[in-house]
Amino acid sequence: MYAIIETGGKQYKVSKGDVVFVEKLVANEEELVEFKVAAICDESGFKVGTPYIDGAKVSAKVVKNGKDKKITVFTYKPKKSEKRKMGHRQPYSKVEIFDILS
Repeated sequence: MYAIIETGGKQYKVSKGDVVFVEKLVANEEELVEFKVAAICDESGFKVGTPYIDGAKVSAKVVKNGKDKKITVFTYKPKKSEKRKMGHRQPYSKVEIFDILS
């Protein structure tokens, strides 16, 4: 059994027990969150929502909030002596899926 959830403008395929890195959620560590279900596949078949399935939800626990490794962003315009160097660390939430209700 798996479900396709939507959070942070992205979709993730999850099963029970999975640990997923998603866009930063407004939730503290060890807090429970629920996600919207776009599609679900179980023993009765595959169901797709329009846009979401009514009554279906995926429950998860926030394991950790953190930041990814730093990436370097370098922009320049050739022959103009114009350049800019920046760094960026994307925030994330690590969640553990513990229940899929259809």
